[in-house]
Amino acid sequence: MERKQIVKCVLIALFSALIAAGAFIKIPLVPVPVALSTLFVLLAASCLPPGMALASVVVYLLLGTIGLPIFTSGGGLAALTGPTGGYLFGMIPAVAAGSLVMKVPMRNPIVTSLISAVIATVFIYLVGIPWLSFQMNISLEAALVSGFVPFIVGDVLKVAVAVTATPKVRPRVEALLEQR
Repeated sequence: MERKQIVKCVLIALFSALIAAGAFIKIPLVPVPVALSTLFVLLAASCLPPGMALASVVVYLLLGTIGLPIFTSGGGLAALTGPTGGYLFGMIPAVAAGSLVMKVPMRNPIVTSLISAVIATVFIYLVGIPWLSFQMNISLEAALVSGFVPFIVGDVLKVAVAVTATPKVRPRVEALLEQR
């Protein structure tokens, strides 16, 4: 395997590990805990090329699906199909959309990373809230109250951290990917 491929694999593994580690840094709210895993999804979206960003989330989800306890609710299919499963599945379109936004040429990279992080966060909720409603057999309104409202402040902070970190991390990732 050539060096460039090794670097790509290491970066995918690194971001998968960061997402997994973020799941352990949590505030245990019911039915959905506050966790830092979504911060690292935002960073994967803003710092990795689209295919690598998507791969980092898919690797994370596959490792959790086979039973590694790396989701906020543990691991295995039960964790993936439980009330928080929609937020996990939402990471897929979130990281894809956020990463694609980063490819759009804009004058201000801060604005680009802000748009990327906000769009990624929205996608997580677009999948997570209806899933929560279905799994808990509650109305969409009740799912919004329990699965969105308590997280607004934390998500604003995660977006701010991602936007602040992206200009420092992204150039380093790009430099690694450009080396021969």
